[in-house]
Amino acid sequence: MVAFSHTDTGTSEPEWASSGVAALPELPLSAEELAGMTFVVLAAHPDDETLGTGGFLAKLHSAGATVEVLLCTAGEASHPDSKTTTPEQLAAVRLTEFDTAVSGLASSATWRFLELPDGQLASHPERIADAVRQVIAASGRPPENVVIVTPYRTDGHTDHDTLGTVAAEVAAAGGHGLLEYPIWYWLWAGPEDNTWQSWVRVPLTPAEQGAKAAAMRAHASQIEPLSGQPGDETLLSQPFLEHFSRPFETFAWHPSKAGNNSAADAERIFDEVHSREADPWSYTTSWYERRKRALTLAALPEESYESGLELGCSVGTLSEELAQRCRTFLGVDASSTALAQATVRLAKYRSAGVKHLTIPDQWPAGTFDLMVLSEMGYYLAPTELSRVFTQIEGSARPGATLVLCHWRHPISGWQLDGEAVHTMAREQLRWPNRGLYREKDFVLEIFVAPDSTP
Repeated sequence: MVAFSHTDTGTSEPEWASSGVAALPELPLSAEELAGMTFVVLAAHPDDETLGTGGFLAKLHSAGATVEVLLCTAGEASHPDSKTTTPEQLAAVRLTEFDTAVSGLASSATWRFLELPDGQLASHPERIADAVRQVIAASGRPPENVVIVTPYRTDGHTDHDTLGTVAAEVAAAGGHGLLEYPIWYWLWAGPEDNTWQSWVRVPLTPAEQGAKAAAMRAHASQIEPLSGQPGDETLLSQPFLEHFSRPFETFAWHPSKAGNNSAADAERIFDEVHSREADPWSYTTSWYERRKRALTLAALPEESYESGLELGCSVGTLSEELAQRCRTFLGVDASSTALAQATVRLAKYRSAGVKHLTIPDQWPAGTFDLMVLSEMGYYLAPTELSRVFTQIEGSARPGATLVLCHWRHPISGWQLDGEAVHTMAREQLRWPNRGLYREKDFVLEIFVAPDSTP
C-alpha cells in the first residue's frame, strides 16, 4: 500500500503534462462499438466516478451505450474530524451529490448503492463481486460485450485497490473487458513510474469536458469546506483537481478474453471465410489495409533480405510486396483457400512460394533474416503463441528482423488481442526493439534478433 495523504503536494499537473501522457494511444473502441456494449462502472466513493471517468460516462451516454453504476460506500468517512457534520449527515449529502453528478453525466445510466462502510471494502470482496456479476447477468450481453470500469487496482487507497482487484478477478473469470481509472496515482506517482506508459487515453470533446466539470461542482462537500470550523477543510485541493481537467481521461485497458478458439480451429474457420468471399478483409481495396502495408514496408530497417517468411500470409497482398525485398520468400497459412490466391500473386516471383502449414504444430524448415507476423498472433492460444516465439528464435539468423503488426480492437471468440500478442513477444523474446508505431486501430513493432557474430 502506498503511503500518502490528500494534503500532500504530490506530483503537479505541469509535471505530468510534460511527461508525454497526452500522447498515449487512444482506447481502440469506436462509437459504434461502444453502443453495442454494457459498461458496469464501479465507484468506491461518491466523486470517484466523476474524477476518474466522468468524461467517459458522458461519451458513453452520447454513444447510446448501456451504463450501470455501482456505488459501494457513501463516503461518510471523508471528514473524520468534523465537529459540525456527523458521518450519517455527510452520507446523505454525498449520496445526493452523487445522484446529481451521475444524472448530469449520463442521464440514461442507472445506479445502485451497495451500502458498504467507507474505508472497509477489503472486508466485503464477495459482496462486491456478487453485485457485479448480478448486473452483468441481468444485462443479457455476451461476455465480450461487457466492460467493467473500476478504480485502478494499485491506486493507493485501500477501497480503490480492493475494488479494482475484485473487478479484475470478475472480468478475468467472465471473459469481460476491464478499464481501470487512476485517481490518487496522479498524486503519489510521477512520470518516472513507467506504469502509465502502457495505458490508453480517451479524448474528451468540449461538451464532455463541460459535463465533467459540472459534475465535479456537484460534489461540493469535497471541493469546498463543510464550514469554517477545524475538521471541515476542503478535501480535494485545486492543484489535485487539475489532474482531472485534462481534455482526456486515462485508463489501464484489458480487453475481453472471451472465447477459446485456437490454431486447431484456424483452417476450418478461415477456409469458410475465404470460401464465402474472395477478399473478406478488403486487403486489396481498403485504404486502411493499403496504408498499413505501406507503413509496415517503410518500417523495415533493411532495404533487402536474403530469406523472408510471412506467418499467416492469407491471400498474399503483403507477401507480394515483401517478396520484392527478399532474395527468397515463403508465405505460410492454415487456409488452403486463401493460399490459392497467394499462389497466383507470387507466381511472377521465381524465388517466392507458399506452403500450407498450421503453426505452431507445423513449421517451415530453414532460417530467415526477415519474419513477419501480421494480423495473425491473436488467432492462437497463449501456449501456442509462446511456441511460435520459441520457433521464431530457432529460425532466426543473427540480427534477423521480426515484424509484428496487429489490430488493437477486441477480437471476439479468441483468447488474445493485439496488445497481448506484442506484450508476449517483448517478455519472451527480449529482443532489442527497433521501432514502435501505435495508433487507435493497430500497433506495428519491429524487433531485431541478437547478433551472435563475435
